[in-house]
Amino acid sequence: MTNINATKRSKTDSLAKIRKDGGIPAVVYGARVENTSISVPSSDFAKAFKEAGESSPVVLVVGGKNIDVLIHDVAVDPVKGFPIHVDFLAIDVNIAVKVNVPLEFEGISGAVKGGLGNLVKVLHEVEIEALPKELPHSLTVDISKLATLEDKVLVSDIKLPKGVTMITDGEEAVALVAVIKEEKEEVPVDLSAIEVEKKGKKEEEPAPAE
Repeated sequence: MTNINATKRSKTDSLAKIRKDGGIPAVVYGARVENTSISVPSSDFAKAFKEAGESSPVVLVVGGKNIDVLIHDVAVDPVKGFPIHVDFLAIDVNIAVKVNVPLEFEGISGAVKGGLGNLVKVLHEVEIEALPKELPHSLTVDISKLATLEDKVLVSDIKLPKGVTMITDGEEAVALVAVIKEEKEEVPVDLSAIEVEKKGKKEEEPAPAE
């Protein structure tokens, strides 16, 4: 598992200074761990998050102690998009946990290739349960079975690694093909013809009786 070196911080530490110095304020809590305020190097976190995401465990090293954790929540700057705070959830490697894992779509849909419609990804993640060491980084969805507009890929069609249990309802649709709607061509309106027509009608009107 990927390691992230963390430093304990106090409530008086400046969060702005931590970020300016290349760190990310964070907190770790969960199994057998007291709620502890920490900071982690942004470069180390970026590497770990890329490799593990929010579904695979990483090792948080705090004061020389190794803690198995999941990256539970990441707050990002609304403008620049970089992480500004992280929640780490401490886990027991011997107890199964429930997490959401992202879906990766592969294959070629015959219906899409044949121009029958567009691919619609209904779900982008599913909830699973497994021991931390058996948690997958992602799950693969094969869309090659989408040969007609009636075909659907269901949650139950997703192949699971050994030791992984699906929590999301197996009858939920993951992907399907939606028919392409043809846009009606707008007929341009000839304003000059309307003006001529109005003018002609006006000229045909009889003069009022004296």
